[in-house]
Amino acid sequence: MAASNTNETFVVDSESVSYTDDAILASYDYSVTRVTKNEAGKTVVKPTTRTYEFKTERVVPKVGMMIVGLGGNNGTTVTAGILANREGISWRTKRGIQEPNYYGSVTQASTLKLGVDANGDDVYVPFAEVLPMVNPNDLAIGGWDINNMNLADAMDRAQVLEYDLQRQLYPLMKEMVPLPSIYFPDFIAANQSDRANNVLEGTHEELVEKIRADIREFKAANNLDSVIVLWSANTERFAEIREGLNDTKDNLMAAIARSDAEVSPSTLFAVASILEGSPYINGSPQNTFVPGVFELAEEHGVHIGGDDFKSGQTKMKSVLVDFLVSAGIKPTSIVSYNHLGNNDGKNLSAPKQFRSKEISKSNVVDDMVASNPILYKEGEHPDHTVVIKYVPFVGDSKRAMDEYTSEIFLGGHNTIALHNTCEDSLLAAPLIIDLVILAELLSRMQWRIKGEEEYKPFHPVASVLSYLLKAPVVPQNTPVVNALFKQRMMMENLFRACVGLPSDNFIHLEQKTNPADLL
Repeated sequence: MAASNTNETFVVDSESVSYTDDAILASYDYSVTRVTKNEAGKTVVKPTTRTYEFKTERVVPKVGMMIVGLGGNNGTTVTAGILANREGISWRTKRGIQEPNYYGSVTQASTLKLGVDANGDDVYVPFAEVLPMVNPNDLAIGGWDINNMNLADAMDRAQVLEYDLQRQLYPLMKEMVPLPSIYFPDFIAANQSDRANNVLEGTHEELVEKIRADIREFKAANNLDSVIVLWSANTERFAEIREGLNDTKDNLMAAIARSDAEVSPSTLFAVASILEGSPYINGSPQNTFVPGVFELAEEHGVHIGGDDFKSGQTKMKSVLVDFLVSAGIKPTSIVSYNHLGNNDGKNLSAPKQFRSKEISKSNVVDDMVASNPILYKEGEHPDHTVVIKYVPFVGDSKRAMDEYTSEIFLGGHNTIALHNTCEDSLLAAPLIIDLVILAELLSRMQWRIKGEEEYKPFHPVASVLSYLLKAPVVPQNTPVVNALFKQRMMMENLFRACVGLPSDNFIHLEQKTNPADLL
């Protein structure tokens, strides 16, 4: 049975929010500035305000997480992390005793500002306490992998975690064995073939039906209310997108019916998840979400989110380029070099799979460049190069080196060089947890314009997850936002609105006027 989260950490004292046993109801005045041109060619700016009403179910369901690529570095690390936190396992390192935590998780290890107190000081609460969210310790874990190694041995193979932690987790993970997965050799590097001993056979339609059955059986076996499916398997090459193949849901389903070779495993998983009503997150950079998948998700009202976990180098890039462009400094050359030694790096050593990653890492600066026509003429763009090399010795400890060269005052130049050592799976695992928790929360959130009778779900393409993803997918005709702090504020302010709080801002009028007038 699902538990009801009815104890509020805080209560908003406002007519804009009310609490029932089943839901939080909030109204929110949303202001947007419309920009048009008049007959004289002048820009006309018109601020407008519309009142939205939000409804968030307070009953937190029992949730399962099914990972495609469960036996990989990310899958074993996130499983081990949840089990260590759930069981309260501490372990000895050369630096002393380490306690389990969820550092790196936005929902579990960050805060949100409520407002200011009588002294004008900021007041914060844990992000997880703003709205009723799933506790990661309560997640049921399962999934698929093309390799049949149990998760305890796979954890040892990954070489991510300290030995003393692995030793204590081994009995808890040795009976966890991934379900057989879909393996199409054409979509991943040939060097992965030696792992493929746990694969499903059949037509594309049969494979979709098998994945659907796996989701249903996992849900029933664990007495779950919902299941979130997440791809953390090998990066695939890009699939072709063409008319008659995958440009509509009907054409995509017809392509699956004839077992078209250009339908990828990740797309089959996405279709199966959508048909089962399970939100689907794409944690790799390939184009899983072909147009037909978008249309299918919209028809069934199932959330999808992607692409590619944003854990290290790209997150830094989205911060630094935003800072430079906002400061009126013109980045002219961005060169990013990576080397890593885990299986992800091995797969990415193949050109077609690297191309998928290169695209997701390269597009991250586009919206920031487009925001400043003073620095960049139409069509102008920084030189942007991404290099990834496979170096087995470094394992999961990825090295990322960046050089940003910018044009400054009077033709001068400024170069910033960064070296970032990213423990890849230890950064990605908390993102996986956040994506699952937030995707589930979105399924309990609804909205309507004030005066309308019916509440509606949010758009199935979950752009609110952009903060966690390298190449965020968004609804059609919607601009992509890559700037990291804009993504964070989008997510934070949406959740504030759902509990009747205004958007946070940095005007700080209470510090520039008489605080008594505002409090």
